[in-house]
Amino acid sequence: MSPEILYLGVDIGGTKVAAGLVTAAGEILGKTRVPMVSRGDAAAGFGSVRDAIGAALALRPDARASVRAIGITSPGPLDPRTGIVINPPNLPCWRNFPLAESVTREFRLPAKVDNDANAGGLAEAIWGAGRGYETVFYATLGTGIGTGIVFGGKIFYGRTGAAGEGGHVTIDHRGPPCGCGKRGCIEALASGPAVGARARKRITENAAAGAKMLQLAGGVLQAVTGEIVGAAFHAGDPLAKDVLKETADYLAIWLGNVIDLLEPHVIIFGGGMGALMAEWFDYIREQLPSWSINSRAREIPLLPAKYNEDSGVAGAAALCLAR
Repeated sequence: MSPEILYLGVDIGGTKVAAGLVTAAGEILGKTRVPMVSRGDAAAGFGSVRDAIGAALALRPDARASVRAIGITSPGPLDPRTGIVINPPNLPCWRNFPLAESVTREFRLPAKVDNDANAGGLAEAIWGAGRGYETVFYATLGTGIGTGIVFGGKIFYGRTGAAGEGGHVTIDHRGPPCGCGKRGCIEALASGPAVGARARKRITENAAAGAKMLQLAGGVLQAVTGEIVGAAFHAGDPLAKDVLKETADYLAIWLGNVIDLLEPHVIIFGGGMGALMAEWFDYIREQLPSWSINSRAREIPLLPAKYNEDSGVAGAAALCLAR
């Protein structure tokens, strides 16, 4: 009987590195995490990655020989074709760092590097909610909004590898400034921080209406976050519901544009805010005819992601299977 084929998925963030062993069927056998030394030198940063990979391999010492490749998700900018991490703001330890080459040299295994949204979309296309669909549009809604486009099991990168930045599609040119430098991006309107900021503004305008959210935030206005809005919504708070309804409206406008441009076979939402907004899928679907010229826009499934908090590890492993 041949040994089980495994892949190792590594998810790098500004403060942690998670790693796990993943089967060829997308099952995560075990995970571990270590702190990320993001403000030291390049060697210190790579040391965190090395430690996370070592800890993941130690979860199943007998499976070391079954690991065929290592996939890695990292904050960008990065070049997925060369595996070089260019200059991510929250990883100042790396500037033009050859991450894939360094991992291959250290562990003698092929390595691939990509951003978390591309990789998460690939995992959903191969193993998750997008399995069986030809074209997958994946969006992860959290601190920011990242997107991945997968055609026939292959990530769409565009001419230089910079395609798929759907979170920075402007839907209101007079809207709030986005961290990318543009105005009115969907990230500036529907990410977790954007939802929290909109709720705080509404509370400032009507403190009585915002009493429930303030209570959940310990009476501190600045502690009202997207998570607090979600908790208040689930407790039946009308103002929280209104804030989320406005968020769903922004998402409907955005998805109308996505559908007119790509007409994907399926749209998948991941991330913490994505899971919350999944409760608004029916409402968003009802609004699509107002924002898309596609007469069959409502037929496109809107689905919650399978992996969610595990999307980084699963997505990184999925990179090893990319055609």
